[in-house]
Amino acid sequence: MSLSVNKNAKALRKGFLSDRRIEMKKILLMTAAFVLVSAGAAFAQEGAMEGKAEAASEAPAPERVRAEIINAESELVGEATFTQGPIGVLATIKLKDMPPGPHGMHIHTVGMCDHADHFKGASGHVNPGGKEHGYLNENGPEKGDLPNIIVAEDGRVEVELFLPQFNISGEGTVLMDEDGSALMIHESPDDHKTQPIGGSGARIACGLIQNISQGE
Repeated sequence: MSLSVNKNAKALRKGFLSDRRIEMKKILLMTAAFVLVSAGAAFAQEGAMEGKAEAASEAPAPERVRAEIINAESELVGEATFTQGPIGVLATIKLKDMPPGPHGMHIHTVGMCDHADHFKGASGHVNPGGKEHGYLNENGPEKGDLPNIIVAEDGRVEVELFLPQFNISGEGTVLMDEDGSALMIHESPDDHKTQPIGGSGARIACGLIQNISQGE
């Protein structure tokens, strides 16, 4: 009887150990599979990130133009850059040595800034739709109308403006058409309603808008 019990116990132990080995093998296989899947996902994510980075680096730079701004004595007093967006243009304008206070500012139809004729060669405001001047005019505004700039007491100002009415080139109203365009700054503030220029007075600074390579 004792011998039979011992044999049964050994058989049970052997079966238990065999089951444990099988379970351990299953656990090891599952662990290995999880590691492989995780590694594959990590590599895939890394590859996707690299692909996005390469696509971003290969994307063309946005179209940009600029204007060097001179005063009535032909002295350089600042610059403006215009960057094409998906819709419209983002303008950054930096000025120095300007009279403090508010000044009217507009985009003019001709790319010419001759200080000898007080910048008259730049013609009038961009206005393909024949609108009246002024943001506060129910029959306006012209596309060339812009907000006033406010120059600090030290003669400096820096502003960023979104111009949804313009493109640099291509379709719509463009800055770089056949005769170009100019950024004009006046001696007085624009009241945004008086015709034809909002009472903003004389032209005191002008920037010929041109391709970056042309201005360098």
